[in-house]
Amino acid sequence: MSELLSYHPEAALAVLPGGLSRDLARALESARQDTLNDVEIWQSGQIPQDREPLDAGFIQWPEELLADLQLHGSASLVARLNTCGARLRDQADSLVVLGIGGSYMGMRAMSESLRSPFWNELSREQRNGCPRLYFEGWNVDTDNQRALLQLLQNRAEQSGQTPEGRTAVIVISKSGGTLETAVAFRLFRDLIEASSAAAARDLIVPVTGLQGRLRSLAEASGWSDAFTIPDGIGGRFSVLTPVGLLPAAASGMNITALLQGAAAMTEHFRTAPFESNVVLQYVAVGHAFEQKCGATTRILSTWGSRLEAVGLWYDQLLSESLGKHERGATPLTVVNTRDLHSRGQQHQEGRRDKLITNLLPGVSSQDSLQVPPHRHDQDQLNRLAGTSLQKILQAAIDGTNQAYADDRRPTADIRLPLLNEHVLGQLFQMLMLATVVEGRLVGTNPYGQPGVEAYKKNMQANLGL
Repeated sequence: MSELLSYHPEAALAVLPGGLSRDLARALESARQDTLNDVEIWQSGQIPQDREPLDAGFIQWPEELLADLQLHGSASLVARLNTCGARLRDQADSLVVLGIGGSYMGMRAMSESLRSPFWNELSREQRNGCPRLYFEGWNVDTDNQRALLQLLQNRAEQSGQTPEGRTAVIVISKSGGTLETAVAFRLFRDLIEASSAAAARDLIVPVTGLQGRLRSLAEASGWSDAFTIPDGIGGRFSVLTPVGLLPAAASGMNITALLQGAAAMTEHFRTAPFESNVVLQYVAVGHAFEQKCGATTRILSTWGSRLEAVGLWYDQLLSESLGKHERGATPLTVVNTRDLHSRGQQHQEGRRDKLITNLLPGVSSQDSLQVPPHRHDQDQLNRLAGTSLQKILQAAIDGTNQAYADDRRPTADIRLPLLNEHVLGQLFQMLMLATVVEGRLVGTNPYGQPGVEAYKKNMQANLGL
């Protein structure tokens, strides 16, 4: 088991007028209880109108799956996801995940965090038999989809009916009616069925609701597996359901560790006092800066590129959950040191409407590269010969934070002990819990996304659907 991630707001609190008040601490204790009560209300099935919609099922879901695994073993959902994932690995060398929003962003975050950035360029042996991974169905971009379809078609023609030539598809849509994903699925389904209609039975796996268009299609098509998105868990809270767990299992990730990390964070949220509770402290600092300082832009500053997709996943989570009734902070993900040479200028000297949270990845699993010496020293880097890139990055982190502190720009840190499935499970659960707690604190229902539905209705009307 990995140690728990930690939250360090000391630099931010040093510039917060009056610090965190006792009234805010009491309000957050109440919001924590409201969040936990949501689970009992949802389980009762008697949901008051002022709580609708209520998708609190994600809170206890990791614990339920772990209990199911312990009780039912090979018949448990975790075991069935692992079995299906192993079959997809064995039978195909390319895996396309079709989905939009919460249906793919969590898996993308896991893939970029835990896999080589050049994963798809590695040989099958170097990938330990795990498939190349592609994401589609999140847009209606002809050029992008055509290029991927052609790549997969060429691979099939070159390698034939061997795993190296086959493509598997996991299509994710609770209703089956999300147009971007449904259209992409038509195209990729045709690709697989054209290669081998018999093989398609094992190579296409839907993840969907108990009812809807995709469920009906699954029943009519006779695919070997179909997994259910649980009721009471909305799309942006679904990363630790089959939505994220199935493609993670197919990619060879440890989904039990993901769930254990999330369960550990939930227990910490339930029991840790306000002063040491990472969820409550994170919400307190964000809310206090918004209320006292007008910091309505929340920047998640990821250091190194591996965590950028986690930030993009969080952008959706915060935007759709709290961006309602003309309220809600605006999230923005940056990657440093890259964005210090673009947005960094505004963060250092622009409007004082920003709270910067550094997301720090912890100890690398790889030995750090070092600056080599060279006989031609016109670049004057021999003075850094033998210095690790990790040390240079840490110097950039420390220097940036010092520059912000010198100008009284607020920063806080989320520190990950390392990057693995257990820690990512913690991080996902922490940010989901924090989002709900803040919604309860400010009186915004964090569930549902009525603003997103408006474009869907207009889009379908424009197409005569």
